[in-house]
Amino acid sequence: MTINDVKDGVHQTVTVDAKIIDMLTFAKEMYAKTNGKVNIAMGSVLRIWHNYRTWGLDDPDTAELPDMEKLEEAEKHTDINDIIIDKKNSTVLLADPEMLLDVGAIAKGYSVEKVAQHLESKGITSFIINVGGNIRTIGLNGENNPFRAGIENPDKDNEETPYIEFVELSNNSIVTSGSYQRFYTVNGVNYHHIIDPETLMPGTKYNSVSVITPDSGFGDALSTALFLMDEEEGKALIESIENTEAMWVLPDGTQVYSSGFENHTFEYQN
Repeated sequence: MTINDVKDGVHQTVTVDAKIIDMLTFAKEMYAKTNGKVNIAMGSVLRIWHNYRTWGLDDPDTAELPDMEKLEEAEKHTDINDIIIDKKNSTVLLADPEMLLDVGAIAKGYSVEKVAQHLESKGITSFIINVGGNIRTIGLNGENNPFRAGIENPDKDNEETPYIEFVELSNNSIVTSGSYQRFYTVNGVNYHHIIDPETLMPGTKYNSVSVITPDSGFGDALSTALFLMDEEEGKALIESIENTEAMWVLPDGTQVYSSGFENHTFEYQN
């Protein structure tokens, strides 16, 4: 928030904690790795969508879509190279006065990973962290078995099947990005919060994407990126990363898996 502040029409150079420097550096790395699909410099665009979503939820009868001209004007201020990081002095400056940071695609997973690392450093060898759509595990559970988690069904109208897969995790995380939780409705169509930097509109390729990978921060960013990639591109990326698997849920409910995802699944018995 302090980095985003503007004084006398420009952003100021802000001294931040080393953890913030690490997170922003990580975000730049993820921008490169995902071919720009995860861009924390998209704040000017995402703020517009956030405002329209808030207004639409507060007064559904007047809900409307953002004007594309406004989105395109905001998109001019999303160059990630305008985030100037000085690791030596632990400072950050946004060189573009109209730029805003939005770390929603990485901050939760990054924070979960930092908590997990802290617990490990204290000698804790068995735990599970569950932070709504983001689960991180270390070791085995109390019965000396892998921890278990369910993947929510993005079709919320299907009350008979609240979960579509169950997975076992040990020293691993699972992160899901989906269209079914944060959205508002315009003329009977739902518009969610995962915005494609190419179209400036919510992604429409999938209902959800789940990623299993050791690092929760990496999984958070990757699930967002895969949600916005074509299936072929996303699969190629996943198959190029060790110890990482994904499951895509298509709009018709079809589930598509990377080559090793089902090695983590099990059949749940009531």
